[in-house]
Amino acid sequence: MYVWITLLAGLALLLALLKTFSTYFFQDCVYMYRALGFGIRLNVYKRKTPFYSIVDCFLEAVKKHPRKAFIHFEGKTYSYEEVDKESNKVANALRSEAGLREGDSVALFLGNEPRFVWTWLGLAKLGCPAALLNFNIRSKSLLHCFSCCGAKVLIAAAELRDAVEEILPTLKEKGITVYLLSDERTTDGIQCIGQAIAKASDTPLSPSLRSNIHIRTTALYIYTSGTTGLPKAAYVTHERVWASSFIQGVCGVTSEDIFYINLPLYHSAGFLIGLVGSIERGNTVVLRRKFSASQFWDDCRKYNITVMQYIGETLRYLCNMPKVKAHMVYKYGDICLYNLFLRASLWDSATTKTQTRRLSDVFVKGDLYFNSGDLLRIDKDKFVYFHDRVGDTFRWKGENVATTEVADILTMVDCIEEANVYGVKVEGHEGRIGMAAVKLKEGRGFDCINTCSVLANYLPVYARPRFIRIQNSLEVTGTFKMKKVKLVEEGFDPTLIRDPLYFLDLTQKKYIPLSQEIHKSILSQEIKL
Repeated sequence: MYVWITLLAGLALLLALLKTFSTYFFQDCVYMYRALGFGIRLNVYKRKTPFYSIVDCFLEAVKKHPRKAFIHFEGKTYSYEEVDKESNKVANALRSEAGLREGDSVALFLGNEPRFVWTWLGLAKLGCPAALLNFNIRSKSLLHCFSCCGAKVLIAAAELRDAVEEILPTLKEKGITVYLLSDERTTDGIQCIGQAIAKASDTPLSPSLRSNIHIRTTALYIYTSGTTGLPKAAYVTHERVWASSFIQGVCGVTSEDIFYINLPLYHSAGFLIGLVGSIERGNTVVLRRKFSASQFWDDCRKYNITVMQYIGETLRYLCNMPKVKAHMVYKYGDICLYNLFLRASLWDSATTKTQTRRLSDVFVKGDLYFNSGDLLRIDKDKFVYFHDRVGDTFRWKGENVATTEVADILTMVDCIEEANVYGVKVEGHEGRIGMAAVKLKEGRGFDCINTCSVLANYLPVYARPRFIRIQNSLEVTGTFKMKKVKLVEEGFDPTLIRDPLYFLDLTQKKYIPLSQEIHKSILSQEIKL
């Protein structure tokens, strides 16, 4: 009897000590318990025959609660059954019109809208991996992203027609078939598939159409932000799809929750953790075209949102907004660094084409790490926070910007000979905004309009330098690398910098001289960046 009392007392003391030294010990235990359960499920799915995919999970949800709201979008609601039927129509139309078969890669060039969801589901029902293209990219970057996934078919939203037409000649040369989700055909080489989908049958598709799919098959291509040049395709297997979908469950999200997706669906967080995670949970999604801090709480109240997705500077944007009537969001989720002290790799680089960021033998012989390029900081409770990017990248508006890529594009401008791109801090804003020091070609003046035009053709808006500094020569190191530290420190203050400074005015679509008045308006946030 005394032995049991001693053991129980010792256990209680141990738990008290753990609680004292680790404030979140019990929460961590619950988290790890859930993670273990989902890990066991993943191992079951690996061995299950025939293979059980996320599409099969979705179809089970359709049978279980066909009339349950799956997607709320701009005042309209789509049930699980309605999304299922729409995806059947897409799949049947693409089988007959494009001749798609299992294994054919298809690139999706769509914004955040319900059509994105059922177009992807239709492709998945055919066993076709989808490449999720960033709808902000243009020209060279867009063509690069399309080319590296090996797709022979491109499906684009009607509003992105201009971006597709820019690269259409090259797509034609490569024999790529382009479909526009529209009813009107106005460009030779682009087929409009809107009517074909509308007229297609919504009868279910046979699972035999995807019978060769297994856990290691490529399900998706998702692109990095291009931290060391152009964006790179990550091969996402069905195993990775399942593992990512479990994050909601590990964080305690249930089928009764209403999940808010305002992140882009081409992003792994928005698509895998958000959309696919909601399919795994069988809950309801509120889909928004893009994040809006001013509309966030209105949406939460309108749809009774219980779960938000936190990434990057989301919460900081919300905290910087004027106070409004609050709404209780019970949970928020993101990838957690729960194995911080286990010396295990937090990122798996095996899914990307490049292996150059893998670091081995860092702490002990045989260990393996992935150099993400992120500088993190840790607080007293062992929480990990993003602090900044390191190397030749910076982060703005939650996106990583590769300075080398931007510099290469700047030198495509007729008047620019050399360019040195870097990120600078702006008071009241998170991250760093793009700035470039440039040397002009001899005898040439700075072309404010053409520079803006070239950048708009090749770069998404978040990657375009908002400030340009004209210099007679660009400083380099002894190994001919551009010097950036001093330029970053000096920023864009016209009272301190004697070089000509320009500011990218997006409304005028040109660079304008950066006056002290404009500088003050930027700092006071009268001018929105």
